[in-house]
Order: sequence, then C-alpha cells, then structure tokens
Amino acid sequence: MKESILKKQEEVTVVTEKMKASQAIVAFKYQGLTVDKFQQLRREMRKNGCEVSVIKNNISSRAAKACGYDDFTDALSGPVAIAFSEKDVVAPAKVLFQALKAEDNKIEVVKGVVDGVVYDYDKLHALSVLPSYETLLTQLAAGMLGTVSQLAIGLNMLVEKGQEA
Repeated sequence: MKESILKKQEEVTVVTEKMKASQAIVAFKYQGLTVDKFQQLRREMRKNGCEVSVIKNNISSRAAKACGYDDFTDALSGPVAIAFSEKDVVAPAKVLFQALKAEDNKIEVVKGVVDGVVYDYDKLHALSVLPSYETLLTQLAAGMLGTVSQLAIGLNMLVEKGQEA
C-alpha cells in the first residue's frame, strides 16, 4: 500500500514540474475521437512544440493545486487530456481549435492556464486566433522598417532641398 502512495506522489511531482515548466496548459475532452484521430492530434501538437498527455484526474488535480491553479481543477473531470507547451503560449489553443473545426466538435476545449493565469473557453478561443510569436515579430519588424524607410526618404528630400537653395 505504501508503495502505491509513493508512486502516486512521484507522479504528482512529475506533473507539477511539467505544469510549472509550461507557458500554456490546455485541458480538453476527446471522447468522440478515434484512436487514429487522437494520434494525429498528438502528432500535430508535437509539430507545434506541444505535448499531449492523458493523466489521471486525481493526479493532475493535485498537481494543479500544487502550482496554485485551483480554478483549473474543475476542468479535470471525466476523460480529459492535457496539452502542454513550454515555449509557445498560442500553439496548444490554436491546434486544438483547428482540430475542433476539423473533427465536427468531437473535441471540447475546457480550460487552460497561460502564463500562470487560468483561461476559460472564450479567452482560449481569442488566444487561438492570434498569430504565432514569429509572425508577430515579423509584423513588428516590417512596421519598423517601413517607418525607418519613410524617415530616410524624408531626410533625403530635406538634404536635396537644402542643396538646391
């Protein structure tokens, strides 16, 4: 009996560390998916730098409480999988909402934790439509480059005007 308790405590510790290391955690129900579709979802998550785990609810609830995510624990009932992302806060929600469209609502996104804040379905959906971090950086760089080139053109016009006078 003591051995099983120690094993569960160890599992809670492992999941707690995984939650603490993650930028984003999303709980979702997957009941309507076939095994093949679930494996496809896992592969898609891996391609986007995420990991999907099916963890006993008791263990994931204890880990969530240990991380201070008490509002997240109510999402951990019934058959629930959890998507973890250590680097990208948008990726798990984006992949799940794309899968939700493709699988005709056989996936139910329940709740998530993003940068330590618990998100409900609506906030996760809003997050899923944001561009990726790399795209945002590209857009920022393009915007800054446009401003710099306009400044250079303006300064050049002033120099040319000064040379004419």
